[in-house]
This record gives sequence, structure tokens and C-alpha cells, in this order.
Amino acid sequence: MTKLFTQFCRRLYSDYLMPSRLREYESLLARAAQAGYRQMSVRAFYRAIREGAVPERVLVHRHDIDSDLRTARKMFDLEVRHGVGASYYFRLSTLDYGFMRAIEAAGGEASYHYEEVATFAKRHRLRRSDDVRARFPEIRELFVRNFTRIREGFGLPMTTVASHGDFANRRLQVINHELLRDPALRRRCGIECESYDIELLRHFDLYISDRPYPVYYYPLSPFDALGRHQRICLLTHPVQWETNWLENTRCNMLRLAEELAWRT
Repeated sequence: MTKLFTQFCRRLYSDYLMPSRLREYESLLARAAQAGYRQMSVRAFYRAIREGAVPERVLVHRHDIDSDLRTARKMFDLEVRHGVGASYYFRLSTLDYGFMRAIEAAGGEASYHYEEVATFAKRHRLRRSDDVRARFPEIRELFVRNFTRIREGFGLPMTTVASHGDFANRRLQVINHELLRDPALRRRCGIECESYDIELLRHFDLYISDRPYPVYYYPLSPFDALGRHQRICLLTHPVQWETNWLENTRCNMLRLAEELAWRT
């Protein structure tokens, strides 16, 4: 009971009471530049790998836009101010073509944060991993339809994508990334790299992800990593950097509704 209460209090603070951390993010951008790090998108880093031109010190910024476009735009404004390019991956529920084009125009990358495996499993109430994998041909076609529709609306190529993690993936132990292990699917869509590809990740000395209060970063703070590690990837989610009452409430209610529907 005490553990559940502690978890509830932490979630309440993270979603509704936490002060903005955007000054901290701007400080990180400035500190990394001062330490001689080239700050770039996933796409730019992957192409530097292929060209054999990876900078000695690099900080790759990956933003997964699970929710909260408002805070994502604020993070983007800070990056523009500091001349930083970053990758922004949008779910179907967070697509904003105007914002995506602005990111590309500023030298960053905008692309797809896909979740077709989890979406299909929840929609068809699949509760066993074998049942989900047996439907992969259908799920791949769903991915192609969604990807093509986004690319047409966006009007620009999308050459890297990033898998979204959903509670359904964790329960089923089937990650969305499994879908992109099909080379033919990648060729159909013109995808050069998935953000969890080993060929990409092995070039990082350190991979950091933000976390909710009270942890904030895992496995360590990027401030502590600067100077100690040369090639760093930082994964962030806008929801971890500033509270948005309406958006967080909407997401919490949607998660609850999906959980109940999947169980029945």
C-alpha cells in the first residue's frame, strides 16, 4: 500500500506539479557546445557513420513526441536559438505537419514514431505474443499505409523512424521494432535506419534516456557525461520537461480506457 501511494504521489508531481525544466535543457545545449560537442539529429549522425565522418565529440538529440506538442515546440525554439539540429519522432496522435516542416527547415529531422504492433494488438485484443507475430503480415501493411499517408501529408522524405513503447508491448513482450526487421519493408518505405538498430547504437559510447521524477535521467545525467563520454545519444520526451495539465489528463484517461478495453 505504501509503495502504491508513493508511486501515485510521484506521478501526481510529475504530471501536475513539477516546475518547468526547460532552463535545464537550454543549459545542457550551451554546456555541450562549450565542451566541443557537435549536436545533431539521428539522421545526420547515421549518415556521418556511413560516410566515415563521425565527429570526435557528438551529442545526438532524439525527441519522442508521445504527447505534449506545446513543450516540444518550446524545446525546438531553444535548439534553434543555439543552432542545434535534433530528431523529432511523431506518433499518429501528435502529427503536426507545419511543425514538422519547420523542424526540417531549421536543419533538424522530423519523422514517424510508429506503434502499429501495439495498436493492432489492442484493437484485436491479442494477448499472446505468438498471436501477434502471426499477424505481422497484416501489421506491416498497416505500417506501410500509415507511413505513406504521413509522408504524403508531410511532403518530405522520412529516412529514419523510431519505435514507440506501449504498455501492450511490455505485456506481450513484443516490441514495435520487430516489425522493421524486414528488409523488404524498409525498401518499400525508403527507411535507412531505425533508431534502435544495432548498427546505429554501437557507435555511441553512452545512451541516456530521460525519466520521470525523481530519477530524471538514466543511467546518468548528461551533464555528468559531458567530457567523460565522446559519443552520446540523449532520448527525451517533452512530458518529462514541463507539465501540461490538459494533455497529461487526456493521456492518462486514454491509457485507462485502453487498458480496460484490452482486458475485456
